[in-house]
Amino acid sequence: MIPYGLPQLLWVGAGGFLGSVGRFVIAGFFNRLSPALAFPIGTLAVNILGCFLIGLLHGVAESRNILGTDTRIFLFIGVLGGFTTYSTFGFESLALLKDGAMLKASANIILHVFVGLAAVWLGDTLGRL
Repeated sequence: MIPYGLPQLLWVGAGGFLGSVGRFVIAGFFNRLSPALAFPIGTLAVNILGCFLIGLLHGVAESRNILGTDTRIFLFIGVLGGFTTYSTFGFESLALLKDGAMLKASANIILHVFVGLAAVWLGDTLGRL
């Protein structure tokens, strides 16, 4: 049994579409800026931006008691869930490891985890101001 009804599923789907298209455009933009890096900068950029945005939206929503359930489902699960990509991060990190690029793989993992957490914290903190 699905815990949500059709309207919530449609909100997630619509948000996921927007987030996925946004990820495609923004990651592509960053990848075109730095083709010589041989580093997945586009995925890093969307994931860090997504971390910041979820923190910011959460901070604003909690401190001002705004954003109803359907809006949160649309933004947090749909848009930001479609925008960020853990699976691509994992795939690209493994590809770097298989290519023997240990330093790049390590940097990718460390940047995603630590800068991502810092971005959520920063967004949440700014959202509460």
